[in-house]
Amino acid sequence: MADLDYPVSLRYSRDHEWVATTDDNAVVRVGITDFAQEQLGDVVYVDLPETGDSVTAGESCGEVESTKSVSDLIAPLSGTVTEVNDALDDSPETVNSSPFEDGWMYLVELSDPAQLESLMDSEAYKELIQSEEA
Repeated sequence: MADLDYPVSLRYSRDHEWVATTDDNAVVRVGITDFAQEQLGDVVYVDLPETGDSVTAGESCGEVESTKSVSDLIAPLSGTVTEVNDALDDSPETVNSSPFEDGWMYLVELSDPAQLESLMDSEAYKELIQSEEA
């Protein structure tokens, strides 16, 4: 865990997704955390929601397939998908090499920006990881 990255500028879900906010918090960028990609192993396929899809916090909105397993992608917040990272179709391994930059998954226009308060900061997320590993 010591070598994993937890940017303080991001918010985190219990399902190991990160959320990058914008100035007005109306649209957020979503991806999986460094911890999640490490646990998955080599990512070989990503099934993302479509632009225009509605996603609901806590519900599956896609899948991440690795050489080890297939895991559901759980929406950290509710809203409408405004963009997906199509580059992951051809290069899903980007999720492993750059989970916070090039490996982002989709953008969501939030139905309720107050939901951001339900997410953890980096310190709380690190504590969650430590408790799961204990």
